[in-house]
Amino acid sequence: MSLQTLPAERARTYRDPDFDAVAVKIFPGEHYVTANPDEMLVTVLGSCVAACIRDPLVRVGGMNHFMLPEGRTDGWNTTSASLRYGNVAMERLINDILAHGGRRRRLEIKVFGGGNVLPGSANIGHRNADFVEAYLAAEGLPIAASHLRGYLPRRIHYFAVTGEVMLLELQRTADRALIAEETRYKSRLVSEPVSGSVELF
Repeated sequence: MSLQTLPAERARTYRDPDFDAVAVKIFPGEHYVTANPDEMLVTVLGSCVAACIRDPLVRVGGMNHFMLPEGRTDGWNTTSASLRYGNVAMERLINDILAHGGRRRRLEIKVFGGGNVLPGSANIGHRNADFVEAYLAAEGLPIAASHLRGYLPRRIHYFAVTGEVMLLELQRTADRALIAEETRYKSRLVSEPVSGSVELF
């Protein structure tokens, strides 16, 4: 069963005959948690990062997709809203897994993305990768696998129940739509406040 559905207008599912699975597309700013072994979470990453997290004992897991917003003054505000946004993105995913029986000590965490693919945005992807590594280290949560930084977009297929990940690096000629989507997302982050407070279970 799906435990955390995206808003109806954002929930994009389709049957993927190659994987014989129901694919759920995760877009920037979203996360999704499931206990359905027939669901495969799919996202395409450029500068953004995605954390794929599950509890292998209760077989519940999910994926997020986020980027830190740029600061208004010095390009990257490393002390306030940008880091808080990343914290919330991670904590929402972790909390949803814990709320459905997961335990912090059992979490299996794999992280992907953070490529420098956005034109005119120096090192944004690598800074996103730095954040997710630093966040997990500070929380005492080990990384089981990662594929971060670089300069190419990635497509991620994640079976949250089994933990299986399939990663495909995409050619730069195929990333125009991705760049446009991430640019819109980055612009939206500048004007959006970080909403809500999150506590870890």
